[in-house]
Amino acid sequence: MDLRTDLNFFNLLAGSYARLLGTELVPKHERAEDAVAWLYHDAPFGLLAHNTAEDPVFVYGNRRAQTLFGYDWDEITALASRLSAEAPERSERQAFLDQVTRDGYVTGYRGVRIAKTGRRFWIERATVWQLIDEHGKLHGQAAMIPQTTALPE
Repeated sequence: MDLRTDLNFFNLLAGSYARLLGTELVPKHERAEDAVAWLYHDAPFGLLAHNTAEDPVFVYGNRRAQTLFGYDWDEITALASRLSAEAPERSERQAFLDQVTRDGYVTGYRGVRIAKTGRRFWIERATVWQLIDEHGKLHGQAAMIPQTTALPE
């Protein structure tokens, strides 16, 4: 299944965000398909989502996230999410994700990430939330990245 244009997955992303944060992830569109396309192609923020596997793998990365991390769709959706951070940063990342699990979401997150090329950068003001459907089932976690800052080479 291709989650780039999947309406059910979009509803999980946007619906869980709205339920947990009390605000909309995506601006209103006349047609749901247009909202799905906007999030993938045109959103000014990076959006990543990973599954609930023991070693979670990204299942979604919009175009902005692909640009930030330097992976195409096929590469990013095969990447263990822990590999988006360098080894020394992984324990800090895991502690943060544990907080998201406990609280449902966290806003204002800042952490160092690594692109495919090895380029390091800060993600800033990120919001990470649990992907919980309307029946309470957990499907993973998602991150909205509105800002990044390059680190010196």
